[in-house]
Amino acid sequence: MRKAIVIGLTGQTGAGKTTVAEGLRHFGYQVIKADEIARLVTEQGSPVLQELAAVFGADILKEDGSLDRALLAERAFASPEETKLLNGVTHPEILRLINKKINGAFFDGYEGVILDASQLFESGLNERCTLVVSVVAPEDVRLKRIMERDGISEEKARLRMSAQLPEEFFRTHSNYIIENTGTAEDLKLQLRQLAGLFEEHIAGER
Repeated sequence: MRKAIVIGLTGQTGAGKTTVAEGLRHFGYQVIKADEIARLVTEQGSPVLQELAAVFGADILKEDGSLDRALLAERAFASPEETKLLNGVTHPEILRLINKKINGAFFDGYEGVILDASQLFESGLNERCTLVVSVVAPEDVRLKRIMERDGISEEKARLRMSAQLPEEFFRTHSNYIIENTGTAEDLKLQLRQLAGLFEEHIAGER
């Protein structure tokens, strides 16, 4: 009997999770990006903004009422404790919208949904998943990627890295691990193998 599954995709910042998500999309899975939903709940006019301002300071809101995302990131990722405060404010609404999107994807006929979420474990979304896949990569590789991707200093990049769960946590709490350290062909091979395993779960064979 075939069934619908939710695959949680997470991992270390800078490890290439977004690349993996897009690769899996080509195998016919719906991809739900938690970061996009997080941005949506912090758009101008959202009641979440006032809650964030109360926690991280009124100056994180610009004169027009929109969020100064760079300033919030600087404060919210300064330590694991600050990141936890951010999650406490934003996660309830993010979770509500994600569950709505998952149900919509199943209604549309998708048998597999990829939930791309950097805060999968911290938010408790892993409990919603049939399987969890984590993407990891060496520290020096991730550092370079983050600095180039976000245009930030090494110091700020390291702050973001330190605010996350350690690599060992991902390895011990995931069903599958993607080692994103090799060539593009190596990554494609891992994704093909992973898609085959997903198909076994959808087919009800595991």
